[in-house]
Amino acid sequence: MDIIVKQRVLQALSLTDDFYTHINGDHLRLRISDVPSNTIGEQAYCIIGARESYLKAFIIGKWDGFECSLSDSTNKTLINSKLKETHTNIIRFLQDNSIGEINPNFLMDLLEHEVQHHGQLIRYAYANNIEFPKSWNIRYTV
Repeated sequence: MDIIVKQRVLQALSLTDDFYTHINGDHLRLRISDVPSNTIGEQAYCIIGARESYLKAFIIGKWDGFECSLSDSTNKTLINSKLKETHTNIIRFLQDNSIGEINPNFLMDLLEHEVQHHGQLIRYAYANNIEFPKSWNIRYTV
């Protein structure tokens, strides 16, 4: 079971990374019109901050609040760099620790958070006529 949960977390992180690698920098400023909406770039801010905050919670064993090191939600290069960095940091942590050593609620919260953003990003893509990366077509049949 440990392996499956870890694989699903890493799959979700990879899919998010693929989406942001695939889109162009102008897409980061797009919103969903006619509904309350932040931008695609601001979605990345939340994703990166959650990855950083949950990793901190894994390490210290308790939730210590949300923090995000992303300083510019319109900079595609920076966003992709932060996504890669947080993904790598989580991979390393999961390789070095068994699920039994990690608060399972935090791990499931991270997975749920990442996948919830996938649903949001699907809506953003449809609303703004953005094509999906191949990995998303395979995983979500979009």
